[in-house]
Amino acid sequence: VPNGEPCASPLELFNSIATQGELVRSLKAGKAPKDEIDSAVKMLLFLKMSYKDAMGEDYKADCPPRNTASESNCGSDATEAEEDFVDPWTVQTSSAKGIDYDKLIVRFGSSKIDKELINRIERATGQRPHRFLRRGIFFSHRDMNQVLNAYENKQPFYLYTGRGPSSEAMHVGHLIPFIFTKWLQDVFNVPLVIQMTDDEKYLWKDLTLDQAYGYAVENAKDIIACGFDINKTFIFSDLDYMGTSPGFYKNVVKIQKHVTFNQVKGIFGFTDSDCIGKISFPAIQAAPSFSSSFPQIFGDRTDIQCLICAIDQDPYFRMTRDVAPRIGYPKPALLHSTFFPALQGAQTKMSASDPNSSIFLIDTAKQIKTKVNKHAFSGGRDTIEEHRQFGGNCDVDVSFMYLTFFLEDDDKLEQIRKDYTSGAMLTGELKKMLIDVLQPLIAEHQARRKEVTDEIVREFMTPRKLSFDFQ
Repeated sequence: VPNGEPCASPLELFNSIATQGELVRSLKAGKAPKDEIDSAVKMLLFLKMSYKDAMGEDYKADCPPRNTASESNCGSDATEAEEDFVDPWTVQTSSAKGIDYDKLIVRFGSSKIDKELINRIERATGQRPHRFLRRGIFFSHRDMNQVLNAYENKQPFYLYTGRGPSSEAMHVGHLIPFIFTKWLQDVFNVPLVIQMTDDEKYLWKDLTLDQAYGYAVENAKDIIACGFDINKTFIFSDLDYMGTSPGFYKNVVKIQKHVTFNQVKGIFGFTDSDCIGKISFPAIQAAPSFSSSFPQIFGDRTDIQCLICAIDQDPYFRMTRDVAPRIGYPKPALLHSTFFPALQGAQTKMSASDPNSSIFLIDTAKQIKTKVNKHAFSGGRDTIEEHRQFGGNCDVDVSFMYLTFFLEDDDKLEQIRKDYTSGAMLTGELKKMLIDVLQPLIAEHQARRKEVTDEIVREFMTPRKLSFDFQ
């Protein structure tokens, strides 16, 4: 399929657009939350674009497609009516197993993190690979080999990750990029910048500037509680840093000059009714990819490569990589992780607005137990007899998925997989194992967060020289 476009037949697309249009209308009529409507509209635009690509003409409600040759070309994939849909705001799949990541790699044009690359990381760092690498949770990359080449030749690089502070509530899924970035910082011994996009949240959500900045500071406490090294980590709020850093703003303007409105419309689905702040925001998220955005850290170096941890943000960085050579900077490398499934199942990404969709960092031990027992989607059978006879399905069981993220012991995880698949272990027992992993994990996080004073946050958020080996 060219460009990895959805391989639904034109008629299926036509019907999907009609259904999605109905959904948008009913959400608007029912005064649904703004972000829910926005997300449904995004999907509608994506379907209409796919239809136009397939048919060469715009979708018209009263004009279903005539039979076209492209229907028969679609082959066996045509049965998958819904293609996985991923952008910075929406993650949709119709499969209980979650997103098909191999397809996503083809569609994003990135590379798979294979055994060879993992072995190379192990050789370069002298450390056992993180469980997220061993288990394919970080599954795809762009130019990671280039970063390793540089590192092996004592050339510098730095890390960049971020968080959109849309509320005070952060859930365990939000920790994934930070847990991994902390490991990378430790084993490679490199500086790290963490962007809090409070400006983005102000533009996209119904928040005041003060609220957005307040959430950035609160979220920063949770991030600091992951254990980042204060001597090697700079956390910044866009609202705060952009006004004090000419180096950063100059890079934003350079990027803005080299990206057209047509490009961002194509990448992000912006429409004529989006505010101009949204349209220029991608340049702000791109700027930390360039070392000259941080003169306090890197002095006048413009040539230090950046390694970014993300997945749903990939469109931003495809754009950044496209612009980089045109403004004389190295392209940032990327590592992508899989999505953390909602308790209700892997069809969706969690939502901070639904307290039952995930385990939140403020949950008590009792809330964790109740949520897992009551809401975690189970791959078990309907009755104990059936379960003993046929076994459970780890591919769709959310408790098992969560254990792959948080249980460190590979052998124990494999034993659980075997026991659950064979029917020797029941769903209740599997859930208990997850509860026993999550309760101390969250309790320890809460204890560390309590230690984070406003003074410590201020220190992390002050532009300063960081300590690192390379000259």
